[in-house]
Amino acid sequence: MKKKSVDFGSNKGILKKVLNHIGRYKFVLFFSIVLAAVSVILTLYIPILTGEAVDCILGPGAVDFAGIMEILKKMTVIIIVTAIVQWLMNTCNNKIAYQVVRDVRDEAFKRLQILPLGYLDAHPHGDITSRIIADVDQFSDGLLMGFTQLFTGIVTIMGTLVFMFSINVSTTVVVVILTPLSFFIAGFIAKRTFNMSKLQSETRGEQTALIDEMIGNEKVVKAFNHENKAMEQFEEINGRLEKASVKAIFFSSLTNPCTRFVNSLVYAGVGILGAFLAIKGRISVGQLTSFLSYANQYTKPFNEISGVVTELQTALACAGRVFAFIEEEPQIPEADNAIVLKEPRGRITMENVNFSYTSEQKLIQNFHLEVSPGQRVAIVGPTGCGKTTVINLLMRFYDVNSGRIKVDGVDIRDMTRKSLRDSFGMVLQDTWLHAGTIRENIVMGKPDASDEEVMAAAKAAHAHSFIKRLPMGYDTVITEDGGSLSQGQKQLLCITRVMLCLPPMLILDEATSSIDTRTEIRISKAFNTMMKGRTSFIVAHRLSTIREADIILVMKDGNIIEQGNHETLLKKENGFYANLYQSQFEGIQ
Repeated sequence: MKKKSVDFGSNKGILKKVLNHIGRYKFVLFFSIVLAAVSVILTLYIPILTGEAVDCILGPGAVDFAGIMEILKKMTVIIIVTAIVQWLMNTCNNKIAYQVVRDVRDEAFKRLQILPLGYLDAHPHGDITSRIIADVDQFSDGLLMGFTQLFTGIVTIMGTLVFMFSINVSTTVVVVILTPLSFFIAGFIAKRTFNMSKLQSETRGEQTALIDEMIGNEKVVKAFNHENKAMEQFEEINGRLEKASVKAIFFSSLTNPCTRFVNSLVYAGVGILGAFLAIKGRISVGQLTSFLSYANQYTKPFNEISGVVTELQTALACAGRVFAFIEEEPQIPEADNAIVLKEPRGRITMENVNFSYTSEQKLIQNFHLEVSPGQRVAIVGPTGCGKTTVINLLMRFYDVNSGRIKVDGVDIRDMTRKSLRDSFGMVLQDTWLHAGTIRENIVMGKPDASDEEVMAAAKAAHAHSFIKRLPMGYDTVITEDGGSLSQGQKQLLCITRVMLCLPPMLILDEATSSIDTRTEIRISKAFNTMMKGRTSFIVAHRLSTIREADIILVMKDGNIIEQGNHETLLKKENGFYANLYQSQFEGIQ
């Protein structure tokens, strides 16, 4: 794999976005900086008191114990105050870090709600999950460390320089001259850590996507003996993650020993020069003690800041992935004067509609359709002909590339998505349930429904009998995948959900695909009652379920090739629908 260079412009852009989020909490940030300054000043005052205590020891039998006791009392008070100040500072830093992370996660989840389905279809769900959860957590850790150590480190460096210059200028100059070595080492390591951390984060997202896919399709994996292949895929990704992680850890682990080496050089230089100055009487032994303490405290923040910079590189790499997600192009926004669809009659027109999921592969071309209010429209055809795509366009899950779709004479792009989708009731082949009670899953589209209404809808959908057999009836809690419910029972719950709302237009996309024939006949009768006076679209492979449709659209390669009712289409000699129907019932007497 070719190694990519760091995009420092991008890195600065990410840092700017992070700082913009931090800027929302200016008061807490200012308070944290003030506390950091107070903490450092108090901490740096300790070496001065230590030096004064050393100077109180004048020689054998000449010790100023009273002076030492006064100094010890001062040191005790300062240490207690410093501890309280540092606790308050850490509390402020935690508050800032976790509030920023909360804001970023909120923004990411809000963006998820308005992203076009095309984005979600084109990106692994596990990678999206990894960005919102794992990457934000990593970003949080780096941000927290940055606040905790960066502020105090910078203030400590500035404070120690002031105190050291006040003691002796020439020795301080030696310390300052050796300082750039730490910056050079930190910069060298940080550049390489960012690349490795970014690769590590991307590979972790790829791994999460694979795990999510395998867990979600466990039965299929086992049924087709795909376990070994899945293991090979996982091991390959895991191997790449290991290499990226080892390299990232290797470069970040260089920080501590390298900066400690520089620290030792600084300390040794101060000790040697300070010893000569003490011998010459230019500084006292107590001042030399203070100076050595300052030299140690001066170099220590460089060690910490180098570690923080390395950690921040990892955090910025993760933040970059999160912000890239937040800045993804949302679905086409609604116009300010978008029409709210009220009491729709159900007249639907599709004029010269062209649509394809990708520019390379054409799908629906010059599609025309006119549906009168209350008509039942069945859509049939081979797999991949565009049946479900028509439904996606009607619901405006995708926008047409060209042409228009109208409801009651109004282009659906000129009306609010909410009012459009509120006007449709959908039952899909792929069921969706959320974690909660049976009742909560049924009333999703009508939260204020009474128990009597819920029960009546369940009876109409033939779901009441199996619901009553559950341990807690309608109050039985299920997981997001339906738990122990069968696929057919889950589909009955989805049908009940629509039965409860009874919207003016219906979409039934393989709505009875997982239900036994006997129950299907009963539900079909309920559907027939429900569809009276409502414009309905029925997508089905089992042609026996669409005989009563007013219009049957036969699709192939994105076009309507035949149109009419069941009897009319059967009479067509060598008609596509007739051949399809006869093939399903061939051999059945």
